[in-house]
Amino acid sequence: MIILLQLVNLIYYALVILIFARFVFSWVRPDPYHPTWGPILRFVYQATEPLLAPIRRLLPPQAGLDFSPMILLFGIYILRMLLFSLL
Repeated sequence: MIILLQLVNLIYYALVILIFARFVFSWVRPDPYHPTWGPILRFVYQATEPLLAPIRRLLPPQAGLDFSPMILLFGIYILRMLLFSLL
């Protein structure tokens, strides 16, 4: 039981870090072809895009602001709390 809760926490925090990394990358705009940053940037985008794309289809960016990362963070937080209450 404790191992399952730790796994849920690990996945939750990994997603939070990836979403924040994508948020920072959207401001900094590193070169995707740079030998150091390119693979990291591509990994972050490939890991988060399948989660963010459905939210973006339902709620397109408003006035140039993309609220999908915030909605995803809120959604995975609620999911984590529900899983914790069930276990």
